[in-house]
Amino acid sequence: MKIATVLRNDDYTREVEQALKEKVGAASNTCSFVEGPNDEPDMVISIGGDGTLLEAVHQYGFKPAYVGIHTGHLGFYADWRPEELDRFVHILLEEQQPYIAEYPTVACKITTRNGETHDKWALNELVLRNNSLSTLVACVYINGTELETFRGDGLIVSSPSGSTAYNKAVNGAIVHPSIEAIQLSEIASINNQAYRTINSSLVLPKHHEVELIVMNPQIMVGLDREQGVWNDVCSITCRVGSEKIRFARYKKLTFWSRVRNSFITG
Repeated sequence: MKIATVLRNDDYTREVEQALKEKVGAASNTCSFVEGPNDEPDMVISIGGDGTLLEAVHQYGFKPAYVGIHTGHLGFYADWRPEELDRFVHILLEEQQPYIAEYPTVACKITTRNGETHDKWALNELVLRNNSLSTLVACVYINGTELETFRGDGLIVSSPSGSTAYNKAVNGAIVHPSIEAIQLSEIASINNQAYRTINSSLVLPKHHEVELIVMNPQIMVGLDREQGVWNDVCSITCRVGSEKIRFARYKKLTFWSRVRNSFITG
């Protein structure tokens, strides 16, 4: 088995990686550590926090299975802690078959006014904001039917696992990853006598798509940890992605246990 690692940038995390490699190397001749996506690893081990895991999935894509070792501040995706390295290595090397949990993604197509298209995806969410202090204005269509003209700070299109991230902070629903859906949530919408929005999160099934017709000449688009300024965007179309991110789960820890551990019990 070929294994790659992606690290949070701190000394403690590098020490954990070194200990992991030494323990695996001392116990196995069949596992090797590789350096990058071109080596096509079977497993990617993220050592850090949830941000490190998001970096890993965008670096390595949909083919490998992912495991998280938590040295960061929030470990929603990670199952293991550094003090459990011996147990993790033992389970890994005795070739115990893990449960593969598949998490849906958000597939996005960004179209500019000159007709260029850019295909993007996110494990957590797409976040759309105006790139100035003024209001974001976007017409929202669901399956080609106009829903509203949004005015406010921004819009979030999240995956089920991403429903526990920024989406949760704006009072969106938490959606189990077994439900293939995306969720559209508003950030500080303007609602008064002149302007109205639905002012509620919408959970859309796999066969639905949301199209955001952008009125601002310049916007800020966030895709997980990637954020950039885009000029002259005409529309952004989002749907459930055709591919999923695969997690190798060796522990019997349910999604709702993760929610409880992350937000209630710590």
